[in-house]
Amino acid sequence: MAANLTEVAKHAGVSIATASRAFGEPDRLAPATLDRVRRAAVELGYAAPQASIGTRTIAVIVPDAANPVYATLLKAIQAQAWHGRHRIVLFDADEDLRRERESIELAARTDGVLLCSPRLPEREVLALVGDTPHVVVNRVLDGAVCVVMDAERGPVQAVEHLSALGHSHIAYASGPHGSWADEQRAGAVERACERFGIRLSRLSHNAASIQGGRAASAAAVATGATAVIAYNDLVALGLEAGMAELGRACPDDVSIVGIDDIDLAGAVTPSLTTVRMPIARSGALAVDLLLQSMTGSAPIADTVLPSELIVRGSTAPPAV
Repeated sequence: MAANLTEVAKHAGVSIATASRAFGEPDRLAPATLDRVRRAAVELGYAAPQASIGTRTIAVIVPDAANPVYATLLKAIQAQAWHGRHRIVLFDADEDLRRERESIELAARTDGVLLCSPRLPEREVLALVGDTPHVVVNRVLDGAVCVVMDAERGPVQAVEHLSALGHSHIAYASGPHGSWADEQRAGAVERACERFGIRLSRLSHNAASIQGGRAASAAAVATGATAVIAYNDLVALGLEAGMAELGRACPDDVSIVGIDDIDLAGAVTPSLTTVRMPIARSGALAVDLLLQSMTGSAPIADTVLPSELIVRGSTAPPAV
């Protein structure tokens, strides 16, 4: 049986994401690393998926195409698919479960499906996609090939950072109801708060948007928390705007931390402290794994890509 990308990565002593870039984005690797991966591929008899199958049509389903996270993800997916001249068909579920359901039904008629942060229950997603080759991005579904952006390390670093600054009461601003990533991030924050002896207030679910953050701002102020960790950067920016209208300045009165590290996070004032997620890397890797699934060589295992805290201007010690 032909070797798969996971075996090549292990043989070369690199991550699966690095091995993927050796065939899709070789210019991003150091010459020595690129050579090591390609030699491992030759030794194991591995052929890159783009070279082993013809042009395919790949369906990509996202919860909200207007969200900068999914725009970044889509750009990476398109770029990686372009190497093999594969076609991309986009389905925008618009955070609507009925629309997501219909999108999966239609997408299952293509050659392969990339399910990005699906909101429907696990059994329903798997039943709808059926036997069509598929890869899930940013959620774990039992028995599926999944690419996950680590929801543990970065959020824990955020709590540790706020604790070191002297915060003893943190609020978590939740994202959309049914979001797997939201549950993972909230769970990581909760466990970290318990470890550091920090009081946690969890706010109710809101849209993963600036408006969703604005909607949560009054509740955040009402908790009395001196810091807020938001589901994503858009919610964090909405919180900052909404709390400013309520007379709370960031970071003088309240520290705010986002998650994702979209481009806007570093361009606002104060710049946003956030957890950087490997969005583009997950998209490129998902394409490679999907193409492997089409040839029957993709490993049925979760690939977790690391996250990290990026400290900027929106966090500071609490006011005395």
